[in-house]
Amino acid sequence: MADLYAVVERHRKARGMSLRALAKAVHHDPSYISRVLHGLKPCGPALARDLDRELGADGEVIAAAQRPAPAPPEMPVAPELADYFRQQLAGHYAADRFLGPGRLIGVATAQYELLCDIAGTASGTLRGELWATAAGFAALLGWLQQDAGDLAESTRWHDVMIERGHRSHDPQLVAFALYCKAMLHTDMADGPGVLDLTGAGLSGEHLIPKVRALLLQQAAHGRALAALPGAAAECDRLLGDAADLTGQIADDYPWGACTAPHWIETQQATVWTRLGRHREAAGLWEQVIPALPASSRRDIGVYHARHAQALAGTGEPEQAVAVALGAVPVAAQSGSARMRAELLEFRREMEPWRGGQAWRDLDEAMRTLPRTRKAS
Repeated sequence: MADLYAVVERHRKARGMSLRALAKAVHHDPSYISRVLHGLKPCGPALARDLDRELGADGEVIAAAQRPAPAPPEMPVAPELADYFRQQLAGHYAADRFLGPGRLIGVATAQYELLCDIAGTASGTLRGELWATAAGFAALLGWLQQDAGDLAESTRWHDVMIERGHRSHDPQLVAFALYCKAMLHTDMADGPGVLDLTGAGLSGEHLIPKVRALLLQQAAHGRALAALPGAAAECDRLLGDAADLTGQIADDYPWGACTAPHWIETQQATVWTRLGRHREAAGLWEQVIPALPASSRRDIGVYHARHAQALAGTGEPEQAVAVALGAVPVAAQSGSARMRAELLEFRREMEPWRGGQAWRDLDEAMRTLPRTRKAS
């Protein structure tokens, strides 16, 4: 019986069909189909039937897929690979602050798939280390898809992260996964959902300072969004507790933004804007944004949009638009749907000045933004 790869390649070339076209026809990613053909992923009955149909193979693909695949040769996993993938993950997180999601999703996905293949063949403590890094990659991909505006795909990756976190047997990763899910619900403006998830995370025992600080600051966003009684004081308390922990962070996890410069101040200014404390927020943004490193270009774009919202709230439309215009080219180049959403929120804040020169300047600039994928 012929090899699955050989059968598919013969029929594909006979039909003049590219691998990408074949993958699209059977509703799979080309990289996944490639891995199936090379024996790295199973070819289930449904996929075999679909491939056979699209190639007009008269059952050859189905027969080849039923043939037991030869066992892969035993291959030891070098311990150095754990450090390699951790360094790659840390590099992606650093690059994301400048590049945004558009250029990173494909690269990070390919590395994640390779990492999972290797983790599946490892054993002992190395296996746990590799699955822990795989969880970090899933968190990164969830964030990138969230930033790109595909909330359904982001949700899927966050669910994958929880599963990978449990495989690693690392309670810090499980709690971090709850933080990531909470951050997604913040973008959905679901304050109660944020509080449910951060509350579950904070109930865990022996959390390291980084994870606890992340959960506390996200709980502050949840309080602000939920607009519960006493929200302002509670948000200040939560952010204060998070700030106290940042000086204690000494772990080697490659994820977690709370070690970035002025992290807590940017969170406080965002929360104050959500609470309607616009003048305090605007003053804090004016102090913090100029002090941020140029490598945080994507984040600076988001902060410009939030600063503009605060200025609109203080009744300064011309100054607000001047600030917001700095975010427009960054949003266009990075592909950040979150930045676009912040700019759209700012435009809603500018409604009282519709028709004025500041509004017209903003409207003209916003027209240059490319449309992003619809969030779902």
